[in-house]
Amino acid sequence: MLKGSCLCRGIKISVTGELEHAPEACHCSQCRKQSGSFLTAVNVRKSALAIEGQDLVGWYPSSDKVDRGFCTRCGSTLFWAPNMEDYAWIAVAMGLFDGPTGTTLRKHTFVGDKGDYYSLDDGVPQSDSF
Repeated sequence: MLKGSCLCRGIKISVTGELEHAPEACHCSQCRKQSGSFLTAVNVRKSALAIEGQDLVGWYPSSDKVDRGFCTRCGSTLFWAPNMEDYAWIAVAMGLFDGPTGTTLRKHTFVGDKGDYYSLDDGVPQSDSF
């Protein structure tokens, strides 16, 4: 089980079981604006995610297809969630997790939108889309 929290610890999360996917780093303009740089997140099954402090979770509909979750108290980036009915997955920001996660970055996405203030030379595959 992985556990974590937002900056103020008002929201605590736990993910039951092993991560089924590796995290990805998204460099699109919306993820950069939400997180302050680029967003590294991992898709987990909603059924495996427990959220304590749900009353502090705010949602911003950043498009007609995606909602972005954040802590209304401290502003921490929490989630990236497609708003499709019965969609089983939610992306959880990697920065929430406490301690080791046992995973490594799988891919950089939307690298054509990345900021000019950093370089990507970690050897991880890159894509201009998903």
